[in-house]
Amino acid sequence: MLKLIIFDCDGVMFDSKFANREYYNQLLAHFHRPEMNADELEYVHIHNVLNSIQYIFRHYPEQDLAEVNAYRLALDYTPFLSHMRIEADLVEFLETTRPHYQLAISTNRTNTMIPILEMFQLQEYFVKVMTAENARRPKPAPDALLEILDYCGCRTDEAIYIGDSIIDREHTANCGMRLIGFKNPALPAEYHATSFMEILQLPPFLTLH
Repeated sequence: MLKLIIFDCDGVMFDSKFANREYYNQLLAHFHRPEMNADELEYVHIHNVLNSIQYIFRHYPEQDLAEVNAYRLALDYTPFLSHMRIEADLVEFLETTRPHYQLAISTNRTNTMIPILEMFQLQEYFVKVMTAENARRPKPAPDALLEILDYCGCRTDEAIYIGDSIIDREHTANCGMRLIGFKNPALPAEYHATSFMEILQLPPFLTLH
C-alpha cells in the first residue's frame, strides 16, 4: 500500500531550466567565461551544483573552483526565483494527496531549495526535504531516499518517486523504489504521467477513488 510520495524539484515541481541557465551563466560571467552551450544546460539541469560547476568550468583548468564555490555561496539566489515556473496543477495535487500520504522531496539542489518552497508557500506540505547539501551523498546515490524512508517509517515498496531524468531512474533503482516518469515518456520507469492530476489515475493511487 502506498504511504509516501517523494518529489524531484527541477523538471517536476517546477520548470526551472531558464532559472538554471541564468544562474550558471552568472557564475561563468563573474569569472569572465562564455555562456553555457545547449549540452551544458542539459547537464546542469539534472546534476548537483558541485558536479555542474566542475563540468561547465572543465575547459578552464586554471580556474580555482574553490573561488567559484565561494562566489556561489555568497550569491543571492532570490533574483533567479522569478524565472521558476511552478507546475500548473502541483498545488491541487498536493492538496489532494496530503490527507492520504506523507510527502517529501529529494533533489540535487542545495541551499536554494528552501527559499523556493518559501517563495511559493509550499513548505507546509512536505514532512522531509533532502538536498545534495544534507544528504550523505547526492543523487543518483540512494542516501536521500533511504533517509526519507527511515524518517517516515516506510518500506521501499510503500513509497514512489516522481522524477524526469535518468539520474532519477538511477536514484530510485539504487534502492528498488518505483518511479513515475514525469513528462518524459522515453524514461525507463514503472509509470508515466504528463501532469500531476493524471498521476491519480495510476494503479498505486486508485485506492483514493
